[in-house]
Amino acid sequence: MLALCWVSFFWGTTWIASKEGVKHMPALQLAAMRQFFGGFIYISFFLFKKAPWPKGKQWKTIIILSILNFVLSNGLSTWGVKYISSGLGAIIGALVPLWVVVITFFRGERLARLAFVGLIISFAGICVVFYDHLSDFLIPNFRFGIFISIISTLTWAFGSLYTKKKAATFNPYFSLGLQMFLSSILLFAYTGATGTSINLSLIPAISWWSISYLVVFGSVLTFIAYIYALQHLPAAINSVYAYINPIIAVILGSLIFGETLNAAIAIGGIVTLAGLYMVNISMRKTRNKIGL
Repeated sequence: MLALCWVSFFWGTTWIASKEGVKHMPALQLAAMRQFFGGFIYISFFLFKKAPWPKGKQWKTIIILSILNFVLSNGLSTWGVKYISSGLGAIIGALVPLWVVVITFFRGERLARLAFVGLIISFAGICVVFYDHLSDFLIPNFRFGIFISIISTLTWAFGSLYTKKKAATFNPYFSLGLQMFLSSILLFAYTGATGTSINLSLIPAISWWSISYLVVFGSVLTFIAYIYALQHLPAAINSVYAYINPIIAVILGSLIFGETLNAAIAIGGIVTLAGLYMVNISMRKTRNKIGL
C-alpha cells in the first residue's frame, strides 16, 4: 500500500516537473534527456547483473514499444504541457483506457454495456472540463497542445495493446530501460536534425532540476514502486493510482503555477475519472470471463 501511495502521488507530480522544465528549454530535448538518463540507469544495472540481452524478434518488440510509448507518447505529452496546463495534460493523459476500448471495438470486439456507459460519462466530463477553456481554442498554441496531448494517449493505448499481443518473452524491466534509451537516441536525432535543441550550457538550473526529478522519481523509483505494487496488490486496488495522478497534478498546478481550478474543472475531472473507472471495471470483467 505504501508503494501504491508513492506511485499515486509522485507520478502526479511529474506533470508539474515537466511543466516547469519545458518553460526554459525545448520540450522534446527535455524528454530525450529524461529517457537517456533513465534508460542508462536501468541498462547499467542489468549489465552489472550480467543479464542476457534480447535476441532476434525481441528487438522488434522493444523498438516498436520504444517508438509508441516513449518517442511519441512521452515525447508528445511533455511537449503538450508547454502549451496547456499541467492539470489539463494529466486529465487528458488519463484517457488511455477509453482509446483501448475504442480501438478494440473497431477491431470487432463487442463493447460491454458498462464500458459504453463509462465512455459516455467520461466524454461528458471532458466536455465540462473544456467548457472553461472554450475561448482558449482560439489560441493556435493551445489547440496544438491539446492535439498532441491526445495523440500521446492514443499511441500509449496502441503500445498497451501491442504489449498484450506480444506476451513478455524478455525481462520487462531490462526492456523498459532499453526502450527509454533507444527513444532518447531517436529524440536526440530529431531535435538535432530540426535544430530545435539548445546547447547544454544554455539549459538553466531549474530545468536540470526538473530533468533530475523526472529521472529519479518519474522513470526509476516510481516504476520500481509500481512494479512492486503490481506484484503484491490485486489489480483492482493497484489501478487506483490512475485516478489519483490527475487530481494531484490539478491541485499542485493550481498551488504552484496558479493554474485555473474552478468548479467546471473539478466537477468535470471527477466525472471523467468516474467514467474511466467504469471502463476499467468493464475491461477487467471481460478479461476475467475469457481467462486472461
